[in-house]
Amino acid sequence: MRHILNRKVFSWALYDWANSAFATAVLAGFFPVFFKEFWSGGVTATESTFELGLANSLASAVIVLLAPVLGAIADVGGVRKRLLLIFALLGICMTSGLYFVAEGQTGLALSLFVLATIGFSGSIVFYDALIVSVTEEQHYDVVSAYGYALGYLGGGVLFAVTVAMSLWPEVFGLANTSEAVQVSFLCVAGWWLLFSIPLLLFVPEQKGTARASTLAVIRGGFQQLWATFHKVRRLRYVFLFLLAYWLYIDGVDTIVRMAVDYGMALGFSADNLITALLITQFIGFPAAIIFGYVGKRIGAKTAILIGIGVYFAVTIYAYRMASIEEFYVLAMVIGLVQGGVQALSRSLYARLIPPDKSAEFFGFYNMLGKFAAILGPLMVGIVGMLSGSSRLAILSISVLFIVGGVLLYFVNVEAGQRMASELED
Repeated sequence: MRHILNRKVFSWALYDWANSAFATAVLAGFFPVFFKEFWSGGVTATESTFELGLANSLASAVIVLLAPVLGAIADVGGVRKRLLLIFALLGICMTSGLYFVAEGQTGLALSLFVLATIGFSGSIVFYDALIVSVTEEQHYDVVSAYGYALGYLGGGVLFAVTVAMSLWPEVFGLANTSEAVQVSFLCVAGWWLLFSIPLLLFVPEQKGTARASTLAVIRGGFQQLWATFHKVRRLRYVFLFLLAYWLYIDGVDTIVRMAVDYGMALGFSADNLITALLITQFIGFPAAIIFGYVGKRIGAKTAILIGIGVYFAVTIYAYRMASIEEFYVLAMVIGLVQGGVQALSRSLYARLIPPDKSAEFFGFYNMLGKFAAILGPLMVGIVGMLSGSSRLAILSISVLFIVGGVLLYFVNVEAGQRMASELED
């Protein structure tokens, strides 16, 4: 316990507590609701779904393009806290700006949302890199899990408060639900800023390595990316796993980002949808721990396949769904497998890669995870626009789970481990 109960580690992990408020309350929760009801009023449900999907895909695409450069800069060291602060302030300011967006200002709302998401995702690159400054290598797993846990709790706590504000605005001295949601954006920004301060004050910054020009750092980032890609291609089962992961995790992320929008398209009330999201949030943390034990007993690959199967069933069930009670059931089921699929995917990947190249290969893995948030939202938006059916749009996600699951099935873990141990520079 002493490895996590100290000021450096706690201050670092609090940034997960801080930024998870954005991931839960804005990215997955209130923005999709307010965008459909307030900022994009007057357009069809499928048109607003397309616009929201395009915005999510655009933000993810920008981060994918920036990832190699940001990763290279983070590896140089000496500037991680400074750049984390820059990206965090971008996200905080843009989230605050949503409070001032008037009804019907679709373009401005989407622009601020995209910039806030870029700030959120960009700051995490440097947050991840700072783990080397707060603990030793043998404790990375424990400390990383600690941050993950605080993120679940922090995001859930603030989200619960903002949900209460939206359900009972008069208790908080607010005029109506719309004002409560607008104030929620300010609450998220303030929470994010406040709990970022300990990291900036108490997390030490490793000194930078040899100085290099900005151009050299950027070039080195892309060269490292290309070199890692060639190593991945030599490891057949790593390549196959990453392809499977890209598809099924895209489905997972798309459901997180688009579930509330879909419920709105079906005519469910915003209050009920936000409550369902809150259910998912609080079920997710203990379920992830339990899912980890299941994976230990039956194997990570088998457990992930079960989770993918559950997600496939969720998309079919969602296509036929007709009542808010069914949406609550879906929220609980998703909460049971969401964290487990994410956690076991990371641990399975760790078994397939060369142990002495874990940092390099996980950099590629994290970049692919960011890239995975592009295809799904865009696909949902396009299918919805072409078909005019939100139900067909959500059903299209099932393709990602089918293909991703089939590819994962053919990943031979034992053979992959042998190939990784034999890899030579």
